[in-house]
Amino acid sequence: MKVSLLILFLAAIITDPARIGKINRAKDEAKKAYQAGDYQTAVSKYQYLKDSLGVNEDEVLLNLANAYFELNDTTAALQHYQQLTQSSNGKIKSLAQQQLGVTRNRQAKFEDALNHFKEAIKADPTNMDARYNYELLKRKLDEQKKQDQQQNQDKDQQKDDKQDQQKKDDQKKEQEKKEQDKQDKKDESGKPDDQKKDEKQEQQQQEQSGKEDEKKENQPSSEKLQQMKISQEAANKILEAMRNQEVQYLQQNKRKATQPKDKNKPDW
Repeated sequence: MKVSLLILFLAAIITDPARIGKINRAKDEAKKAYQAGDYQTAVSKYQYLKDSLGVNEDEVLLNLANAYFELNDTTAALQHYQQLTQSSNGKIKSLAQQQLGVTRNRQAKFEDALNHFKEAIKADPTNMDARYNYELLKRKLDEQKKQDQQQNQDKDQQKDDKQDQQKKDDQKKEQEKKEQDKQDKKDESGKPDDQKKDEKQEQQQQEQSGKEDEKKENQPSSEKLQQMKISQEAANKILEAMRNQEVQYLQQNKRKATQPKDKNKPDW
């Protein structure tokens, strides 16, 4: 008995002419407000249908989400669009995914937007707006990727060019430093230290060689001394005596040359 009364009560509610009339009037008023651009009134009417009259039709919820979207109430719009992505109606589901894509595109979340457009096409392949938005956004992202790759290549090339130029500059500075160090090491004659050192060694060798030659000339050879049967010591004494006689001779000639000439004597 109780079950039968409950069924009758529900049937009365469903078939209540007054309620049906309210629902229809609210739908018409909401639709007119939306078409007139009065989105705030449209939101109020659709919200009244949903909350007060218990209307949870996908079309009403979609229009409510669209009204929030037009009011730039992104949070409320996304919430209702997200609910409709679970709809069993393919067209409603596709439109909800499409609007999610449009919203994410406005937020510059391009990859998310592209995915929503793709899901909209899957839900309803006849949704040409979703297909157009998908192709347009995909082309935009592809071009952006190419530009980013080109910019990265340009940056890498500029970096490589800068490193090459820096390397050349460093090599040039190193060469200039070597040249400067080489110039600083030159002596007053303009010759490098290596050449100066070689010449000094050569000069010392020549001087040493000259001394040895002079010593050989001043001293009788061992073979001659042996032939004359004169010892080295005796030969040195003879040579010294000869030098002394030569000095005395030179001094006598010097004294003779300095004596005054007698004017009373003839020149001869």
